[in-house]
Amino acid sequence: MTQQDRRLGMHCPITRRDFVSGTAVAIGALGWGGSAAAQLTVGGAGETYPPAKTGMRGSHPGSFEVAHLMRDGALDLDSVKDQGEVYDLVIVGGGLSGLSAAHFYRKAVGSDARILILENHDDFGGHAKRNEFMVDGKKVVINGGTLNIESPARYNLWAREVLDDMGVDLARYEVANVENATLYSEMGLARGHFFDKETWQVDRLVVPEAGRRSDSVFTSAFLAKTPLSPKARGDLLRLVAAEQPDYLAGMSVADKKAFLATTSFQDYYLKTVKIDPQALWFFQQMGTGSFCVGADATPALFGWVQGYPGFSGLGLGPIPDGLFSDLPGGQHGRQKETHVAVHFPDGNATVARLLVSSLVPNATSGRTQEDMGTAMFDYGQLDLPSNPVRIRLNSIVVNVRHDGDPSSAREAILTYANGDQLKSVRGKSVILACWNMAIPYMMPELPETQKEALAYGVKGPLIYTNVVLRNWRAFQNLGVSSISTPTMFHDSVALTEAASLGALSHARSPDEPIALHLTKFMNSPGLPRRDQHRIGRAELLGLSFETFERETRSQLARLLGPGGFDPARDIAAITVNRWPHGYAYTYNSLYDPVEWVYSETETRPCVVGRKPFGLVAIANSDAAASPHTDAAMLEAHRAVSETIERETYPFARR
Repeated sequence: MTQQDRRLGMHCPITRRDFVSGTAVAIGALGWGGSAAAQLTVGGAGETYPPAKTGMRGSHPGSFEVAHLMRDGALDLDSVKDQGEVYDLVIVGGGLSGLSAAHFYRKAVGSDARILILENHDDFGGHAKRNEFMVDGKKVVINGGTLNIESPARYNLWAREVLDDMGVDLARYEVANVENATLYSEMGLARGHFFDKETWQVDRLVVPEAGRRSDSVFTSAFLAKTPLSPKARGDLLRLVAAEQPDYLAGMSVADKKAFLATTSFQDYYLKTVKIDPQALWFFQQMGTGSFCVGADATPALFGWVQGYPGFSGLGLGPIPDGLFSDLPGGQHGRQKETHVAVHFPDGNATVARLLVSSLVPNATSGRTQEDMGTAMFDYGQLDLPSNPVRIRLNSIVVNVRHDGDPSSAREAILTYANGDQLKSVRGKSVILACWNMAIPYMMPELPETQKEALAYGVKGPLIYTNVVLRNWRAFQNLGVSSISTPTMFHDSVALTEAASLGALSHARSPDEPIALHLTKFMNSPGLPRRDQHRIGRAELLGLSFETFERETRSQLARLLGPGGFDPARDIAAITVNRWPHGYAYTYNSLYDPVEWVYSETETRPCVVGRKPFGLVAIANSDAAASPHTDAAMLEAHRAVSETIERETYPFARR
C-alpha cells in the first residue's frame, strides 16, 4: 500500500463488499461454462441485514450476472426444477411498481389472492433502496436510490391512492421537520463550487455569501474569487442581468419553442447567447438529474422550463404545464416539476417498506409512516408458504412463457435463477414490473414489434455514493452544506437533507455522525444520448469498489481538507449504490420525434411495448417513459386493470 493510500485511509477497517458472498454456483447447475462461472453466486440468504450492507450495493454483485447470461443465450433452460407452485398472480420485480401492483390486485380481487413477487436483488424496493449504518451508537439512514416524492400535488390519482392507503401523511411529516428544513441555512452554510486543478490549474473552493440562493450566486464579488477569465465573468453577469435581449428576435413564439426543443442547452448558451466556454462550467451538468446526460444532450427548452437564466428576453410567456401547450400535440405536463419535494430520510424506501408491511404483515411490527424510521424487517418471513403474498428475493427471472398458445393458455411458466439452480413456478396471471430492456430476452414469444419497442428506451446509468462521517465539522468550518464539483469523479457532494422520521433523528450538531450524498452520472459528452447510456453502463460495471473508495476518499480530502477533514480518521463507512440501469428513458426532442416528448401518442415505444400479451401485462416506470415514482404506480394500476379485465372477460384477451 502506498503512502498516499494510507493517508487516504485505504487501510482503515471498513466493510468492503466488492465480491459475491455466499454459495458458489456449480458450473453445470445453470447450464453455462467458463472459468468465471464457478465464482459466480446467484442469491443466497446472506449474513447481513440487507439495508445495513455496505460496499457495492444498488445492482450488487449477484443481482445481474445471470441476466447477462440470459441476454447472451448462455443458459440451459431444459435443466429447470419445477417448484410445484401455482399462483393467482406472479409479479416480476419487487420495486415500487411491483409492490404497488400487488397492492392494487389484492384490493381488486381480495386479500386471499395468492401472489408471488420475484425480485433479483437481495432486498425489496428496487431503486427505492435504503442504506443504514450504526456509527458511534447513532443510527444513520440515507436513500441509496429513489430520492423524493417530487411535486406531490401533481401525483396522479392512483399514486395518491397508494400513499393514502399506506398512511403516508406528507403534511404531518413536513410539520415534524420544520426545524430541520432550515438547519443548514441557519448555520450559515451555503452551496460551494470547487474548481479542480486538473481543469483550472488550481484547487479552489468558492463559497457565495450565506443565504444567497443558488440561482443568484453570480455577483461580481463571487466571480472575483473564481479562476474564470474576465470575459467569462462578464458573460455570466450578462446572462443573469435583469434586462435580457431577445436572442431569437424575428421568430414567432412557436418557432422559438421549436428551436429550443431541437437545440441543445450547450449550443444555445455557446452559439446563440454566446457565453465564453469557461462560463459553461457552471451549467455542463444541467439535465443530469432528469436525463442522466448533461447540457450537450439536453434540449434548451428544458433549461427554460427549469428556470435557467438567458431566456427571459425571448417573450415565451409563463412556463406552462406542458412544454408545447400551444403546439400540435397538446400538453405533457409531467415534464415540468415544481420545486416542492418531500424527502424521507431513506428516500422512497419508506414507501416500499410501508407496502411490504401491508403485504406481508408478519415481516415487521412497524405499521405507520413514523414507524418506518427505525422499523426492522424479518426477511425470513417474506417467503413463507402460509403468506398470501410471498416476496422471493435473489431470484432473477430468465424466462416467461405461456403453457400453450398465448391466446388460450391458462397458465404461464416463469423460470428464475435462485441459489445454484434454475427453478420454475406457474402463474394464472403475470405482471412484468421489471426493466423493459430485459423483457425481450426474458420472453422471446412476444411479437417482434413489441420487443423492438421494449428495447428502444436505454435506461440512464448513475451512482449514489453514500459516505458516513463521524462528524461534519469540516463543513461548518468551510461554510458549506454542499459542493458542486462538475469536473471531478463525483459531480456533487452534499450533506444529506436534514430529515427525521419517528425515532430516527437527523444530526443537529456538527459533532454527530452524518451521511454524505455523492452523485456521479456516467455520460460521454458529444455522443447521442442512448449511446452515452450504453457506454456509461459498460464503464460503470468495469469500476471496482476499490476504485470508488480511493476516488471518494481523495476527492473528499481535497474538498474538505482545508476545513480540518481527515479521510482516515473521519470516514466511518462507504456504500456505493451502482445503478447501471437507472433512470427510465424519458423522450428527448434532440433525438426522438417531438410528438413523443410533448404528447401521449400511441406510436411512442413505451405505449407499444406495454401492451398486454396473453396472460402477461407490463408495469414499470419504463412503460410511462418517466423515472418518477408516481409514474411507476400509475403503470402498476394500468397493468392490474388489464389483468382484472382479462380475468373477468377471458374472451377479451389480447
